[in-house]
Amino acid sequence: MIRKLLIANRGEVAVRIARACAERGVTSVAVYTDADRHALHVKKADEAYHIGPESVAGYLNVHRLVDLALATGCDAIHPGYGFLSENPLLAETCDRRGIRFVGPPAAVIRAMGDKTEARRTMRRAGIPVTPGSDGNVTDLAEALAIAGEIGYPVMLKATSGGGGRGIRRCASPAELRRHYERVLSEAEKAFGRAEVFLEKCIDRPRHIEVQILADRHGNVVHLLERDCSIQRRHQKLIEMAPSPQIDTERRAELGALAVRAARAAGYENAGTVEFLVGEDGSVQFMEMNTRLQVEHTVTEEITGIDIVQEQIRIADGERLGFTQEDVRAEGVAMEFRINAEDPKNDFLPSFGRITRYFAPGGPGVRTDGAIYTGYDIPPYYDSMCVKLTVWARDWDGVLRRARRALRDIGVFGVRTTIPYHLRILEDPEFRAGRFDTGFVERHPELAEYAEHRPRRELAAAIAAALAAQTGL
Repeated sequence: MIRKLLIANRGEVAVRIARACAERGVTSVAVYTDADRHALHVKKADEAYHIGPESVAGYLNVHRLVDLALATGCDAIHPGYGFLSENPLLAETCDRRGIRFVGPPAAVIRAMGDKTEARRTMRRAGIPVTPGSDGNVTDLAEALAIAGEIGYPVMLKATSGGGGRGIRRCASPAELRRHYERVLSEAEKAFGRAEVFLEKCIDRPRHIEVQILADRHGNVVHLLERDCSIQRRHQKLIEMAPSPQIDTERRAELGALAVRAARAAGYENAGTVEFLVGEDGSVQFMEMNTRLQVEHTVTEEITGIDIVQEQIRIADGERLGFTQEDVRAEGVAMEFRINAEDPKNDFLPSFGRITRYFAPGGPGVRTDGAIYTGYDIPPYYDSMCVKLTVWARDWDGVLRRARRALRDIGVFGVRTTIPYHLRILEDPEFRAGRFDTGFVERHPELAEYAEHRPRRELAAAIAAALAAQTGL
């Protein structure tokens, strides 16, 4: 059995994995660079080890991490999300050196990470795929020819892309010409491969993804869907489960397609099959993410299933402890990614010291974060500082609870997206459950809001000013 696990990641997800380990009686091992010496994941894990001064490179050194896991007596490595989570080299190295990798086999990571290979796999399995190039486009002339056949607008995408990078929407031949070299350059810099493919752009789609779990004994289940349509520049902002835009029939169809996709890929462990759902209800496969997702919390809240613990159980060789018939959705959950960004200044990152932080509480409120009062948010990593997840029995209830929880939470010292989320909650289109991936772009006014400070913060500021004046 897995008795000791190295977390090859940092921040919020590392804290999340450490908590799952604690509940399973597994010793957790954290790693950190100089920038993360005082990070919360270092404090929460059972053991912590320094992996060098390089802020980012330290978390990307496969051999150093595996060597450390072996030296500290670990049985397994969990990659979290980001960094090495979808790098097949880590899975291969773990397998070769006798460490269990908490994730799918390297061959699956490689196949699904190559978007053109993933599309071919799904086509063979009879899963609807967005029209586009059969593989990578060789040059601009071929891209223009394919776009002319399938019709504009088209999406130009990095073949090894992910996280919303290496993607451009092209509404005309002129835009395709303008973006082609730029996307190639982004693909090379971000993913090490200057390869792109083309697919038809679905107007006003809903971004719906399905969580799956698969063990090594051939059992595959889905944990229903999540709606990730509220996003900015292909980066998700708010996620919810179940989707308010999917009926029972479509829900069953998406779940069945996701299970079929997992079987076609030879999948094992936790993964996510992502779809675009058109205004006409048509469903198109987009990609498969071979890792834990940031938004896994909303699925956990409606199903009661701890996905991270299930990942560890599967890596331990255990069978799934439940069947598809056991999976039931209770209520509605919504997650808000609270980023250290300034929405009024084109979402410019706002790194610095957290002068004061307090989490919201009450029924149906969950926070997953890696910040605390006095913590300095380093400028080297993602700007997300905490995830707020709320649950209620129905859609209206979750809207009310979300509004209350966002007003309760306090993150001071840096600008955050909290006011922006509150504005979205006030929007009639959002409240009615009618939105798509273009919602944020169509509503730039939501980033404009009146500056206000809660009374308690004003009182603290006034008291501090008085103390400074009187010398107290």
